[in-house]
Amino acid sequence: MKIASLDDFDVRGSRVLLRVDINSPIDQETGTIADDNRLNKSLPTIEDLAGAGAKTVIIAHQGDTLDYHNLVSLEEHAVKLSEKLGRTVSFIDDVAGPAARRAILDLEDGEILLLDNLRFLTEEVSTFENAVKLTPEEMTKTYLVRNLAPLFDLYVNDAFAAAHRNAPSMVAFQKLLPTAGGRLLLGEVTALSDIAENPARPCVFVLGGLKISDAFGMMTKILAEGTADTVLTAGITGHVMLMAAGIDLGPPSVQFIRDRSLDAFVPQAADYLAHHGDRIHAPVDVAVDDRGRRREVAVSDLPTDRMIIDIGSETIAEYGRVIGEAATVFVNGPAGVYESQIGATGTRSLWEAVAATSGRSVIGGGATVAGARRFIDLNDIDVVSTGGGALIRYLSGRPLPLLTSMEKAAERDLAR
Repeated sequence: MKIASLDDFDVRGSRVLLRVDINSPIDQETGTIADDNRLNKSLPTIEDLAGAGAKTVIIAHQGDTLDYHNLVSLEEHAVKLSEKLGRTVSFIDDVAGPAARRAILDLEDGEILLLDNLRFLTEEVSTFENAVKLTPEEMTKTYLVRNLAPLFDLYVNDAFAAAHRNAPSMVAFQKLLPTAGGRLLLGEVTALSDIAENPARPCVFVLGGLKISDAFGMMTKILAEGTADTVLTAGITGHVMLMAAGIDLGPPSVQFIRDRSLDAFVPQAADYLAHHGDRIHAPVDVAVDDRGRRREVAVSDLPTDRMIIDIGSETIAEYGRVIGEAATVFVNGPAGVYESQIGATGTRSLWEAVAATSGRSVIGGGATVAGARRFIDLNDIDVVSTGGGALIRYLSGRPLPLLTSMEKAAERDLAR
């Protein structure tokens, strides 16, 4: 994949439009940012641009129609970025109107300006994207792009976490401006392409969590193409694998899966087991919530009339051994209901194994990173991807609108 980098451009004195993803969880009680991870990840590119004398204007989103409670101003983001960078990041509560444009034109070399939340523009929200379906060429006529593009010399995208979004801020500026990938974007793409195309062996995927469409989307590709030598399943992904093997989990767990229509994945799981069963591990024992206490049950002793909340000790030991022997480990999703004390043992144990392995470790997805941070130091993980949907889509082999636009821009720019 060929994407131009900041090193391909001299940015001193240039106006640079930088698209980052600093979309952060908001504490509903205080209304403040609850997690700094994506803010921290954005710092290297901002530092490089400002340090090189660019007039840097940052655009970003926060929240969406589906998580309206997180749809807030970026003013606090500017304050936090200023603190972390040790230099002022100015803020204006305008996105692309006259006030924003005046502030952009007034910038001096090395100064940084953060515009307000892109999602305050209808054309940037997911419902608009899903309903209107503009092409990148058509997006060049949107309010955002037609107002901002003429003011800039270079467009930089560092928002891998939003790479699956077909929005004007993500795919249209490339049509009008010289374009480069930021440090985070290029680093994440390189790390993930190494896993997808040439991982060190043995390569182990640990797939859990509740959103099993992600896990099943990846398994189709990594099993068919031989990317994964072993797939360890846990959480609801593991439960569905057990159901596909003919195991009756018991009424509470089966009903939980059926209520969410996740039993639709059972035939697909059965197909995976039929064709790749030697590479797929399902739990051999589970933990249940026995009136507020943790009790373990062998899979051979199922069904149980208690809700399954975690993997059991034998499974933890076996999965830990496989992780410890891996040269590459990718993790998406927790092993159980890690938010509760009695359901956290499996997730904690697997994270400790991943942190301790000498192999290359890569994690991604919102719940995955949140679970990891609760139990281990994220500095012990080699690659912590900012992506959730983008990461899953990339490893599932589906094209990402951002990367397509970046590659096309590089073909144009680097040929000059």
